[in-house]
Amino acid sequence: MMLAEFEDRMQKAIEATQRSFNTIRTGRANASILDRVTVEYYNTPTPLKSLASISVPDASTITVQPFDPSSLTLIEKAISLSDIGLTPNNDGKLIRLNVPPLTSERRQEFVKLAAKYAEEGKVSIRNVRRDAIDEVRKQEKSSEISEDESRDLQDDIQKMTDKYTAKVDKLLVEKEKDIKTV
Repeated sequence: MMLAEFEDRMQKAIEATQRSFNTIRTGRANASILDRVTVEYYNTPTPLKSLASISVPDASTITVQPFDPSSLTLIEKAISLSDIGLTPNNDGKLIRLNVPPLTSERRQEFVKLAAKYAEEGKVSIRNVRRDAIDEVRKQEKSSEISEDESRDLQDDIQKMTDKYTAKVDKLLVEKEKDIKTV
């Protein structure tokens, strides 16, 4: 049976959820909040991290140093248009992003966003469960496995689903705690 394949897909859903969480701003500077920023570079949407070196010199500053100095204004524009809520400061060589402390309203918005990402992760996991159970039923119908084996496999799939949804819940609790920490 391909339980390992389905478990691998559930693990990928967890990793995708974690990547989504990493794009949510907490009170500290973190280069991963720029992961979803894309720049129109020669009429091609290009990830910011392919065009510039991103560093975090201190807890409240992110610097973006373009590999190609001519792309500085394009990068500045892309950051301004993104939904990260930071204003870029262009000094002609690099872009500085000052990360202000979060207001309580903004923290609540980020908690809601984290909950949305967690729900998307759970939906992905449930979709994997549905695919796995459909596969088991198909094998049972074609007499590749017995009814008892089918029931056992479906129980295993449900246990695996419960385990991975619990992991998403745990990630969400950690992220909420991280967001609420002043």
